[in-house]
Amino acid sequence: MSFQMPITIAKVIGEIQANRYVLPAIQREFVWSAEQIEKLFDSLMRGYPIGSFLFWKIDPQSLDSFRFYRFMDRYHQRDHKRNEPIDLVTNHNTIAVLDGQQRLTALNIGLRGWYAYKLPWHRWSSDYAFPRQRLYLNLMGPADDLEFAYGFRMLRDKEAENPEAGTFWFPVGDVLKFGEIPEVYDYCYDQGLTTVSKFPYRALMRLWEVVNKLPVINYYLEEEQDLDKVLNIFIRVNSGGTQLSYSDMLLSIATAQWQERDAREEIYDLVDDLNAVGETFNFTKDFVLKASLVLTDIPAIEFKVDNFNRQNMLAIESQWEAISRALRLTANLLASWGYNRDTLVSNNAVIPLAYYLYKQGSPASFVGSGHYKDDRDDMHRWLMTALLKRTFSGQPDNVLRAIRRVIAEDHDRFPIGPIFDALRPTAKSMSFDEGQLEGLLGYQYGQPYTFTVLTLLYPWLNFEHHFHIDHIFPRSMFTEKELERRGIPHEQWHRWLDHVNDLANLQLLQGIANQEKADEEFEAWLQSSQQTPLEMTAYRELHLIPDVDLSFEHFPNFLEAREQAIKQRLADLLEIQSGPSHPEESGDV
Repeated sequence: MSFQMPITIAKVIGEIQANRYVLPAIQREFVWSAEQIEKLFDSLMRGYPIGSFLFWKIDPQSLDSFRFYRFMDRYHQRDHKRNEPIDLVTNHNTIAVLDGQQRLTALNIGLRGWYAYKLPWHRWSSDYAFPRQRLYLNLMGPADDLEFAYGFRMLRDKEAENPEAGTFWFPVGDVLKFGEIPEVYDYCYDQGLTTVSKFPYRALMRLWEVVNKLPVINYYLEEEQDLDKVLNIFIRVNSGGTQLSYSDMLLSIATAQWQERDAREEIYDLVDDLNAVGETFNFTKDFVLKASLVLTDIPAIEFKVDNFNRQNMLAIESQWEAISRALRLTANLLASWGYNRDTLVSNNAVIPLAYYLYKQGSPASFVGSGHYKDDRDDMHRWLMTALLKRTFSGQPDNVLRAIRRVIAEDHDRFPIGPIFDALRPTAKSMSFDEGQLEGLLGYQYGQPYTFTVLTLLYPWLNFEHHFHIDHIFPRSMFTEKELERRGIPHEQWHRWLDHVNDLANLQLLQGIANQEKADEEFEAWLQSSQQTPLEMTAYRELHLIPDVDLSFEHFPNFLEAREQAIKQRLADLLEIQSGPSHPEESGDV
């Protein structure tokens, strides 16, 4: 490995665009945020060092031995976040980037492409949630943000074309169009910027120099053709910046060691398939890698390099079809229970379900066949308990091993009882006590655990029909204006306003019925929607509606009565026993 003569950003970007600089399959995906891209360009403009790079020269005769990918210049958080594979047929040496992928991709996107990330408060399925943005530089003055000297910003083109007062947004990629410094001045003159101040010309000139003239890309060149050695170098050097996670390292190892399949593409494709099920999930490569260790009965399931040795990787590759089938079936099962990316609060809790289905041979009819109904019910109840007890919080490996042992010994039917028994004497007991029951009652609308608590109350619902979490007394009524109009004393308002989102004011209602209910007063809607006394009784029993005055003025009494009904129902379902809870059972998933 030797240090080479530094080169310019423009030189590197040209080589990337010509596919002479590529990414080896052991590389991870692009993970930088828009703000990190902006900061990188700001650092370059200020003359800050951005670190050295490590390139790997691939001899032409070695190209067929490795898998390579294009650099990304268009990033879409939902639709295009993976690099595209590339087949290289050339008589020239190819450069693969071992260290510096994130920085070079950021430069490539900033100068040649666009970046689309999800805006808050938009649905994941909405295309409007992911507007395309390009990198711009404000030529009118320094940045307002104290962390920046220059005003780099990812903007939609329409935002840049209709700037606010005091801004002139220059598309950063256009700096590659200027051949010489005089062209920079001519541009500023033509735009009327030379009469404003010296800042526009100086800022644009600095950008041109940084990109086209200054050799800021310092790099080492590795010429070894042995992938195992290169992999070792890759893992060691990727420890700065946005750190290479263990799962990134392990995926790189799997990619290098699988013989018949491309581990990177297989795992990423599986992740995409799992996340596209139902209303979408948020599974990751970490989940797939961990599940692969568990499902193949590899004894050590910790994320350690030693556990991803060649023998274990080949075992996973040989069983990949069965692993993939079990995980896909599990995702479909979860969707049939109404879970999605917002309500499934622990991916690790899914792995025992997948392991059981794997041991069963992943029967294709499992989700819908009446033959498996009892099994599905037990699995559903176990999952709800595991989520609410946060069984997989902290370090989940010991729990996964314990449950795997139980299932391996008894998988004719999902062994919910033996699993409870195995964990009962541990800090991860799945039994509830009275204090933890009170905690369940404290969940509110919008919190991820609320859906699971409500599904416990409706174990007989068919979640293939879309259900919404509905406010029994509509949220629109909980305003100071409405309380005043109804003559409720001001000092009592908190009994309404502070409790609109309480669990006791929530129900699961089929989507169509929820839309019909809309903001109608509950008492009036109940009278009009339930056609017969028998239907009224059935609705009240199903939704635990207490026999109290259902007018809005008596909401606090309703809330107290329904909370008691919910508490009793949960106590019966969970077989609540008295006794202190384990302090270790608290914590995030």
